[in-house]
Amino acid sequence: MEDIYFKDYEIEIASDVNERDGIGIMIYKDEKMLIEIFRDDTQKSYTVSFYKKDLPLEFVEKTIELFKKVIPQEFIDYDELD
Repeated sequence: MEDIYFKDYEIEIASDVNERDGIGIMIYKDEKMLIEIFRDDTQKSYTVSFYKKDLPLEFVEKTIELFKKVIPQEFIDYDELD
């Protein structure tokens, strides 16, 4: 994934099926997680978790834009899959 804004960061996209069920994007700098945005299909919600205090607003906004670009916004409805 090529995004010039995040050229000095590591971007990870991963699913989680343990305590929560969904997919998210994590941004790291120097091997430290800065922010995570997660789509929880079980709760039908989106969450943002900050792992560094005082992130610049532009960084948060760019992360949200990236999340919307690379993560499908539709929740998976497991009841319909049965």
